[in-house]
Amino acid sequence: MTGEFTESRRIAALAALRKGEVRTGVVSSIVNFGVFVDIGGVDGLVSVAELSWTHIDHPCEVASVGEVVDVEVLDIDVYRQRVSLSLKARRPDPWQAFADEHTIGEVLDGIVTKIVPFGAFTRVASGIEGLVHVSELDPQPIGDPEDVVSVGDAVRVRIIDMDLERRRISLSMRGVGSVP
Repeated sequence: MTGEFTESRRIAALAALRKGEVRTGVVSSIVNFGVFVDIGGVDGLVSVAELSWTHIDHPCEVASVGEVVDVEVLDIDVYRQRVSLSLKARRPDPWQAFADEHTIGEVLDGIVTKIVPFGAFTRVASGIEGLVHVSELDPQPIGDPEDVVSVGDAVRVRIIDMDLERRRISLSMRGVGSVP
């Protein structure tokens, strides 16, 4: 009898949920693929992709068991009794904030974070990296980006394009110079 009562309460709790609504819950467990949050009798999953706007290696970096969190309901599957939740939807999007604060043509200071055959990824704000294409690294044609920059170098870059939807920023070092 108790099992039926619990099951009917869970189904009622699921039926009461609405996509897009915000619920306060408690982190009930942490697994490699995300965090389970109890939102009033129903455990919902916040997948790794919905935990943070920035890259994380493990969910324990952003949540702990027993922590009270506000989550947004992304999807409800009453039949399978599954709820998808988001933590990052409750936090400002750093890409939108960057686009609101900066414009194409603006010169910024950055740090080279990764070098690839086609250019150098450069961090220009917390959680925001852009690409300096190999053709934009130096006024003179170069063959290897490592001929111009190394990981960890402080550089000055100009924003030449922003694609907020794809979360990409194109940068240029040509004619801007490096930070002294």
